[in-house]
Amino acid sequence: MKTKLLIISGIFLPLFFALGQASEDSTSRKWHIGSTLFILGNFIPDDPNPPDFGQLNVGYRLTQKDVISIEFKSWKYAWPLGIPYGKNYNAPSEKYPGFVREFGIALAYQRFIWKGFYAAIHGMNTLQRYVDNDGNKIQNGYQLFMTYRAGYHIPLFKKRYFLEPSIAITQWPINTNVPASFAALEQKWPALFLAEPGLHFGFRF
Repeated sequence: MKTKLLIISGIFLPLFFALGQASEDSTSRKWHIGSTLFILGNFIPDDPNPPDFGQLNVGYRLTQKDVISIEFKSWKYAWPLGIPYGKNYNAPSEKYPGFVREFGIALAYQRFIWKGFYAAIHGMNTLQRYVDNDGNKIQNGYQLFMTYRAGYHIPLFKKRYFLEPSIAITQWPINTNVPASFAALEQKWPALFLAEPGLHFGFRF
């Protein structure tokens, strides 16, 4: 899944870089709304495990360097999140006996370090719904999902829009009420993932 999204990113990213020649200062536009271009993963043809991914970000610029955001997310996945890139990534032997549907609300703090370069931390409270292979709900769980991100802010169209390619480390230090059949696979892998790509976009107002 992430490999396919990286291909999509490679198609769209040069276009946004070409458009990102902003000349107008827009410090009065403190609010923004946005999402991530990875929602395009919902439209990958013939994907046997579509992510059904949705995300909405609403943010406010406190100062020239400090931004806070709230993020609403929902998606599903059928493999443990800690499987690194390689032969086991999306391997049939590592697939859950079903899937996990998540509904999360995250708070994020973004700090601009130098020009467009920034670092950010996201903390997401997530309700997890475990579903078996027949589509029946097993039980609910809770996960605290942390994201530590570094990226670059690209202003577009006189700074009304922006694109933010990034790379992140994700971690889930709290993961409760996991069904035994899912936990047996989870325990084989670390509770973090390195080099998670990001490609956020937004509109400032």
